[in-house]
Order: sequence, then structure tokens, then C-alpha cells
Amino acid sequence: MKILPPTLFLICLICMVASHWIIPIMQIIIFPYNLTGILLIILGISISFAGSKKFQKKDTNIDTFKDPDKLVTDGLYKYSRNPMYLGFAVALLGLAIVLSTITPCFFFLLFVVFTDRCYIKYEETKLIGKFGSHFFEYKSKVRKWL
Repeated sequence: MKILPPTLFLICLICMVASHWIIPIMQIIIFPYNLTGILLIILGISISFAGSKKFQKKDTNIDTFKDPDKLVTDGLYKYSRNPMYLGFAVALLGLAIVLSTITPCFFFLLFVVFTDRCYIKYEETKLIGKFGSHFFEYKSKVRKWL
């Protein structure tokens, strides 16, 4: 079964909250400083939304497991090859800060590693196959995450 990235994001989010309440290992950020994480949650969701909107505007496929239609390189894609994933990661980091215990950090790291090693690796293989030298040129100019 293939899990789409937004579904993995929601699974990690739920696991972060549940693990915080069930096994809260050591508080690392005290109130009210943990509330700064709310800004990261808002920023992260905004980044993901903007990346998604750019795909819609370009009328290209957003599904991870389908073949790419177009190589999107403008907007946020000038700064990150994966702004939607970056946004999800920033939002999860923000949630980890809000929850302020170590336990949720595990699911943040799990999301980042899984996304990097599975989703991004899979997508970039498809992009190389479809766009070849155009993708390599883009890849040489723009970082994977930030």
C-alpha cells in the first residue's frame, strides 16, 4: 500500500500528540517559549499550501506515485526542490516545539528521513527519467530541502 505524503504527515502529527500524552519524556522547552512553535506550524502549512497551489497553477500532477507532467522551477521551487515536504517538516517541527517533550521529536525525524529516503528519492528518479539534463541543471542550482 502506498501512503501519500499528506497522509504520512497526518499520521506523524497524530503520533506526535499521542506519544506526548502517553509517554512524555522530559520537557525540553518551557511555557510560554514553546508557543513559538505555533508560528512554525503556520509557516509550514503555508509553505506546503503555496507549493501545492503552484502545481495547480501549472496544471501538473501532484501525486507522488504518478509520472510527472512538468518540471516546476519557479516560485518556492527556486529555493527548494521540495517545498511541500519542507512545509510539512516545518509544521511538524513546530508541533514538536509546542508539545515541548522529546517523544514527539522521534516522529518529526521519522517523517524527514522517510520523506528524504523514499518519496524524494523515488520522485527524483522519475524526474531524471522524464526531464534528464533539465532536471540535472535544476538540481545543481536548487537544494533538496532548503
